Amino acid sequence: MELVVFDLDGTLLNGASKLSPFTIETLGKMNRSGVAFTVATGRTFHGAIDLLAGHGFQLPHIYKNGVVIWHPQKQTYTHRYLLTENEIRHIIEAFMSRDVCPFVFTLDKKDRHAIYHAPLNNAVEERLADKLGRQGKVPVLPISDLPGDVDITNISAIAHATAIEPVIKLVASEPGLIAFAGDAIEDKQLRWMDIHHHEGNKGASITTLRHELGVSKVLCFGDSDNDLSMFAMADESYATANAKAHVKDAATDVIGHHDKDGVAIFLVERYSL
Repeated sequence: MELVVFDLDGTLLNGASKLSPFTIETLGKMNRSGVAFTVATGRTFHGAIDLLAGHGFQLPHIYKNGVVIWHPQKQTYTHRYLLTENEIRHIIEAFMSRDVCPFVFTLDKKDRHAIYHAPLNNAVEERLADKLGRQGKVPVLPISDLPGDVDITNISAIAHATAIEPVIKLVASEPGLIAFAGDAIEDKQLRWMDIHHHEGNKGASITTLRHELGVSKVLCFGDSDNDLSMFAMADESYATANAKAHVKDAATDVIGHHDKDGVAIFLVERYSL
């Protein structure tokens, strides 16, 4: 059994963060032809599930860069790679020492999500809290309401680069942590950052699925730093033309641009769809 694994943003999704009509058609052909495929994304379950619904994603999904694995058939998370109490404390202290508000993403024993935040410092953080709240599917609450019995999957923040960079250095010195950062779409002077446990990465989660599903070969598609761990363990890895240069260097080959159906065009040829 070959397993095809897609990153979403910048890879399978186009510039409008949508599945194009041609990509949807290709997924349908893959499903009818018996080609196994799934997703490994930095998005949360609620940030991706509506995009995937109805397009044949029946195998377990990998969310938050590998922090959790969702099983559609069982309607539950089968794996969680969680932050420890010490790691949580260090991350929150590091952000707050720079006057940056941490957004704490949680998961309770009934698989219910919530987001908790420290006091908001500025308009940027207020917009982020408002944006998360407007998504409507996950409650956004003050950190004073954080229950003591929930799991913490990841901690995120957005701030000026001068505030984010010291936190990046702290994470680099913590062996149990991994962080991804990038420029904010709205303002290139701002940086977003997401921190989670180092065992929760795409490569490790795909390795888990490889053993559980009896996969003989993995093909993966990506464009950014959070895809490198799955590139490292895959039998074949493909970077889209819009990918970062060092991601292209790590790939087996470079395919078309995500805004020009690069992944779908490759798959049509690869599997004679």
